Amino acid sequence: MAKDIISVVLAAGESEQMKSNIPRAIFPVLGKPMASYALDAINGLGSAKNVMVIKEGNEDIEKAYENKAEFVYQNEAIGTLDAVKKARGFFDNTSSYVFVLPADAPLIDTQTLISALKYHEEFKNEATVITAIVDNPDGYGRVIRNSIGDVVSIVEQKNANQGELDINEVNSSMYIFNSEALSYALDNYDVLSDEYDKNNLIHSIEVLIKTGRRVGAYDADDADAILGINDRIQLFEVEAIMRSKINMEHMRNGVTIMAPATTYIEPGVIIGQDTVIEPNVHLRAGTVIGKNVKVGANSIITNCKIHDGVDILNSVMVDSEVCEGAHIGPFAYLRPNSKIGKNVKIGDFVEIKNASLDEGTKVSHLTYVGDSDVGKKVNFGCGCVTVNYDGKKKYRTTIGDNAFIGCNTNLVSPVTVKDNAYIAAGSTITDEVPESALAIARSRQINKLDWKDRRK
Repeated sequence: MAKDIISVVLAAGESEQMKSNIPRAIFPVLGKPMASYALDAINGLGSAKNVMVIKEGNEDIEKAYENKAEFVYQNEAIGTLDAVKKARGFFDNTSSYVFVLPADAPLIDTQTLISALKYHEEFKNEATVITAIVDNPDGYGRVIRNSIGDVVSIVEQKNANQGELDINEVNSSMYIFNSEALSYALDNYDVLSDEYDKNNLIHSIEVLIKTGRRVGAYDADDADAILGINDRIQLFEVEAIMRSKINMEHMRNGVTIMAPATTYIEPGVIIGQDTVIEPNVHLRAGTVIGKNVKVGANSIITNCKIHDGVDILNSVMVDSEVCEGAHIGPFAYLRPNSKIGKNVKIGDFVEIKNASLDEGTKVSHLTYVGDSDVGKKVNFGCGCVTVNYDGKKKYRTTIGDNAFIGCNTNLVSPVTVKDNAYIAAGSTITDEVPESALAIARSRQINKLDWKDRRK
């Protein structure tokens, strides 16, 4: 492939039909901004430059795609032909392939674009329309071919006659142009700016056909690849297809997903062989799971690294790492920057935040460990708290190896508990506990005899 690839992603549309203030291009689809799928697909083809057409002043889109695309601005939504004109400074006077892609078709994939480009080159087309054969073509423009299969026109549904409406090959609004041909079409089409339909990019295809330039139509192998999102019903339909494809791919790679219909796995999640995913699990972006892991029902894991052999029961985990053989849950909460060592047990209703727990430590139930460095084989009794916040600043707690923290202990940070130390149940610890010492920090018990009778 000798020519450079330039993409023009049309992202100036609003979200009226979505009933949302979030611009269409960054509306989340399975955890990612919508237009990122088109960018990922074209980048997989080796795009030299990506140009995104947006509405001026849309800082949210610019922030979302900073360093991923160049921006040009279409302040009036007067059509796709006008949008492509805004980007022509990037492809005029070049010898390149220009891919025009909508921002709202997130099922497009690199393989479809590779196949379309191969077709474009093989038949020496000046322009290629990516199409699909669909069971229900309602709402799409129809692709009209002649008897030998060449494209003769694209007819929008509202302008189609009954015979054309019966055609089920539809326009995806995805195109490949030779840059010279696209520039020619833009220069030689008389745009009637007060008629939106006349400013549709399909009319650049008509210019090329009428001037004898070869225009082809590549019928995508996967018709789902062209599906667009205009409203939340279509969002639901597209996400369902996307989730199913992701889940099936993981199962092909040796992962057991017990209830695929209720399992939510975002793009980019990595899962090792012989891992079992129970129903209603959410695995979100950035998560890497090793082999022989069990992720119990209703767990939600975001951007975590889970090593081999970990057992997770009904827990929430964010931005954390769990090492081999650890047990988490049920009902545990790992907050950001937590590292759980090998064979550590985090039990029910335990919360860990910005803390590291070394190998073999046990935090079995009803405990909060925050901003702490905990050694090996430490045992936390029920109801312990590292008191890490004084109202202004947060401080760290350090606990050595083999320490025993009795039930209902408060460790008031900053504080250190040395190796092999014991803390009696019910203590509030404010000073360092020496190695092998027993710390008791509670009032001596006093029994007031006959107190109940005197109270009456």
